Amino acid sequence: MTKPAMQGNSVTEVIARRVSCRAYRTDPVPEDTVRHVLEAARLAPSACNRQPWRFAVARDAATCRRVVEEGFLPGLGMEWALDAPVHVILGMERSIVTHVLGASVSGVDYPWVDLGIAGEHLVLAATEAGLGTCWIGWLQAAPLRRIAGWKRSIRPVAVITLGWPREPGSRPPPAERRMPLDDLVTWLRP
Repeated sequence: MTKPAMQGNSVTEVIARRVSCRAYRTDPVPEDTVRHVLEAARLAPSACNRQPWRFAVARDAATCRRVVEEGFLPGLGMEWALDAPVHVILGMERSIVTHVLGASVSGVDYPWVDLGIAGEHLVLAATEAGLGTCWIGWLQAAPLRRIAGWKRSIRPVAVITLGWPREPGSRPPPAERRMPLDDLVTWLRP
């Protein structure tokens, strides 16, 4: 199998470097860096360009603590998230035509796809900038909505922690922990 040449911060190299970070330094992340990763998320494609994503950004320790203590479901030890200096609450605002009517016809729940793309754009931009991230879906929507100050039409669906990894350059999971490509791909033939 031939592999395309990778240089510096090619998309493929950034994807290969991305890991879920669960050990952060508490050093602040500059606002312009946070804006850079949010801008990458904003540029994501979406069904009918409806852009259902919304972001609420916590950058102070007290609000990040509220996100963890009030917004995460109990039962999993996620105290490590308290060290992340930035918490991005990812919310979804559905459009009636595209997200409700369109989904009822096609069977595809478009805003979930759209939010996945936007969130991953954010994560990859953060990786490129040397930051660590971790997607968290173990959450309680109502408390997070209150923390974010969002109206009822916006549903919190994930929190992405963001910060400087305690151990920069940590290695991605070993290749053997990923399913082989041949087990995942069906090559269609004429």
